[in-house]
Amino acid sequence: MTFTLPELPYAYDALGPYMSKETLEFHHDKHHKAYVDTGNKLLEGTDLAGKSVEEIVKAAYNTNQALFNNAGQHYNHIHFWQWMKPNGGGAIPGALAKKIDEDLGGAEKFKADFIQAGVTQFGSGWAWLAVKDGKLAIMKTPNGENPLVHGAKPILGVDVWEHSYYIDYRNRRPDYLKAFIENLVNWEHVEKMYGEATR
Repeated sequence: MTFTLPELPYAYDALGPYMSKETLEFHHDKHHKAYVDTGNKLLEGTDLAGKSVEEIVKAAYNTNQALFNNAGQHYNHIHFWQWMKPNGGGAIPGALAKKIDEDLGGAEKFKADFIQAGVTQFGSGWAWLAVKDGKLAIMKTPNGENPLVHGAKPILGVDVWEHSYYIDYRNRRPDYLKAFIENLVNWEHVEKMYGEATR
């Protein structure tokens, strides 16, 4: 299975004012495309060609760093575009809200802790909401790493590489994270991934 760049599920200007058309054009058309193109070159002739993105990410971790970096970022971004929608944010759906109450101390505490994970991820990386051992967990990872390689299944992630926010927020990463969690998250997609992760 070769990597392909997915179309954005909304127009480039649909996430304004929280994420600009210019950011999405650079982030999707340049950065994500580069992970796809480089990942495909690195996959050629390996025994991982034909595997799923998830399998490639797990197999390349600690064995083929260059392939892992690009495959990991491809996986992360496939979902990142889906984790956002115009007029996002709002109420967390029922079953997921209940689980957040049980495992993470409620919606407001979860949001604060999720933002904090993103703020304190030094350098480039991601903050996550993941399912691990049947419980919800907030995680953060460097670079293109994700919870798949730590025995967990990501159900929400936010990109804290500077190209994700610098055009719109300059160095104000906390403001970007607050805007993401309050105004951009596609909770229906998060709920769908939660259902798949707990089946």
